[in-house]
Amino acid sequence: MELSVILFGLAAALCWGSADFSGGVASKRNGAMIVVVISQITGIILLASYATISGENIPSGNDIMWSVLAGLAGGAGLVALYHALATEKMGIVGPITAVGSAMVPMIFGSLTEGLPSVSQITGFAFAFAGVWLITRGESEQSMELKRLRFPVIAGTGFGLFMILIDQVQGTEVFWPLVGSRSAAAILTFCMILYTGRKLRTSGIELLPFILLAGFLDTGGNVFYVLAARSGRLDVAAILTSMYPAITVLLAWILLKERLSRRQWTGVFAVMVAVVLIA
Repeated sequence: MELSVILFGLAAALCWGSADFSGGVASKRNGAMIVVVISQITGIILLASYATISGENIPSGNDIMWSVLAGLAGGAGLVALYHALATEKMGIVGPITAVGSAMVPMIFGSLTEGLPSVSQITGFAFAFAGVWLITRGESEQSMELKRLRFPVIAGTGFGLFMILIDQVQGTEVFWPLVGSRSAAAILTFCMILYTGRKLRTSGIELLPFILLAGFLDTGGNVFYVLAARSGRLDVAAILTSMYPAITVLLAWILLKERLSRRQWTGVFAVMVAVVLIA
């Protein structure tokens, strides 16, 4: 396994985990939609600037199509994630999302590159056990399944993003991500119009956290693309799926967010699952 895959994958995990924390904190004050819109626009500006400065060529029509599809999947996942972070504990949302974002590329890899190894199958078992523990507190009452739908949607969307953005065949890095970000932003606006929600553009709280989330999420996307191009898709996807560890750590240190002993066991099981799957 090339060292670059490991380094880029872990760098993406660090960026995405920190972005989830920043975006989650901001979403609790402002709602998910406005956070997604501002963070997406921030990413578009940053990526377009990088692409222009580096002199990248415009991707082919086929690569643009894959970028747009990836953006639609990732955008839906991001809206679901920030909504979940605004209503649930970060330490619960993060690991559940990670399982989805890890398993979707793994299933795709099994269909295209062969069945997973014994250690990866063992990782699946740890993942399911971890999710079960996370959804239960110290009491015997389980968390309602309907409260898991947004983390599951987020993980599925991110997993599809990882697969689709890897279908870009050109050497360009920034312009394809501009396309995916633009598609995600358009999707978000369409969801706002469909649901009839109004964006509160005045009195936005914690704007630095929103901008930071956009910056870090953009960096995570870049590092993931570099990781996927440096080695196997499933390896890159699993390494980047370790990002909830960063989110949980930041929530524990900065927000003093407490989880039950059983839930911490579940978080640990999910982290072990990610390592085994890798």
